[in-house]
Amino acid sequence: MNLIYHSQSSAAGEAGQAVEIGLDDAETLHVLHPDQLVAYQGPPAGRQDSLFDLPGLLRKKKLIRTRLTGPGRLWLALPPGFHLTSLPVGECEDLLFEYRNVLYYTEGIGMKTVWQQAKRSLLTRELVKMKFDGTGTIGLLTSGPLVPIALDPQTPLFADAGSLVAFPENARVELAVYGNHLASQHMRYQWKLTGRGYALLQAGRIDRRFEREFEQDGLLKRVLREVVPFGGVWFR
Repeated sequence: MNLIYHSQSSAAGEAGQAVEIGLDDAETLHVLHPDQLVAYQGPPAGRQDSLFDLPGLLRKKKLIRTRLTGPGRLWLALPPGFHLTSLPVGECEDLLFEYRNVLYYTEGIGMKTVWQQAKRSLLTRELVKMKFDGTGTIGLLTSGPLVPIALDPQTPLFADAGSLVAFPENARVELAVYGNHLASQHMRYQWKLTGRGYALLQAGRIDRRFEREFEQDGLLKRVLREVVPFGGVWFR
């Protein structure tokens, strides 16, 4: 399987990107976000769509996934600001993934759904996560570069809840905040992780408030917004 990236920046500074994937004879790719498939070159019978099983329906909230068999070529569109990373499954067999980050996986990989604890499901609104084994690669779609961070059994890692892409199945994971009162009051929810192995985070989360403050706000206005009660209302 060969990957070629195509990118172009617009006048607004947003970079549109697509990835071109070449499949040799008998190579097979499973695409979990078929709407991102913008072009396919090959025999019409090379594409086969199928229904998810029940856990898949709960996870994807969609009915269809696409199986593409070579020889052929396909083009997948990547949203502006997003990155595609191909990972060998052998490096991440113990990881649980968010469904939305998995764009594709190759033939020879087994995909298993892992039901989440009831308390965690209520907080995240995700009933199941994805786990892979076998031989091949998976394509992860992330907002920004993918960052691996080693976990420790004693010292917790606090990771932004919206940035966490994957974590080890046996890790202890709790929803938390940290720091003093002011810190915990203003931060997003964090996942508190302890254990062994690596967590994967996406490091390009878009923060519209930060962009606005960076471009327009002076230091005084930012201090007033943070310190004064209802400062976010009075000092826009």
